[in-house]
Amino acid sequence: MQTRFVLIETSHAGNVGAVARAMKVMGFDDLVLVRPRWPDVLQRVEAVERASGAADVLARARAVATLEEALEGMTHLCATVMTPRDFGPPTRSPRAHFQDLLAGPQAPPPGVALLFGSERYGMRNEDVYRCHAALSIPTDPAYGSLNLAAAVQLVAYDWRQALAAHAGGWAAAAPASVPTHVPADAAQVARMLAHWQQALIDVGFLDPAAPKKLMPRLQQLFNRAAPSQQDLHILRGIARAMQDAAAGRRH
Repeated sequence: MQTRFVLIETSHAGNVGAVARAMKVMGFDDLVLVRPRWPDVLQRVEAVERASGAADVLARARAVATLEEALEGMTHLCATVMTPRDFGPPTRSPRAHFQDLLAGPQAPPPGVALLFGSERYGMRNEDVYRCHAALSIPTDPAYGSLNLAAAVQLVAYDWRQALAAHAGGWAAAAPASVPTHVPADAAQVARMLAHWQQALIDVGFLDPAAPKKLMPRLQQLFNRAAPSQQDLHILRGIARAMQDAAAGRRH
């Protein structure tokens, strides 16, 4: 099983180094940054100093321009939030969600991404909506603000404990063998949803001027369904048929 930590619009280079250290302590090394404030953040002195022995994690890390690039190959997405989002995924503590994820009747997902937002304003609603779960670390209600690296450390610890319990020992973070039922990754689901959005507009079901919360609700529906790549081929075919039917009516 592959685990990826995704930092979105991180503003402090020192936090990146501290995150790398927090990950390495728990046996993880897949770190991706989305639009960091500093293009050279992985080489900045503050990051290297705060990594303190986790320079190999920084060396493997990469910075990308879009969240879609960061999520390539990932099939189960976990946002980190302080407060629940309306129309978003269910909000749970990391420990409870991880235990259920690995103990459920379905096979564990081959790729799990743990998303963390900017130090200044957290995660945007649209990024939370695309996730399967919103993780909220139990804290003092009077002061629930966690440093980014501290949040990563707590989530990484709970995930490592869940993996170890599932495997009966220290669980490897490397990818497992490819399953015969290949789940669709986040980028594939996002492209399918974009196709469906346009098809729904074409058939007159979705008013782009007043979309309300249809697309976030569909996002959560498909997250719960955990579609395979073959499922997405069928759904994309349905969308194409809807568009062809709409085009036929217009001619």
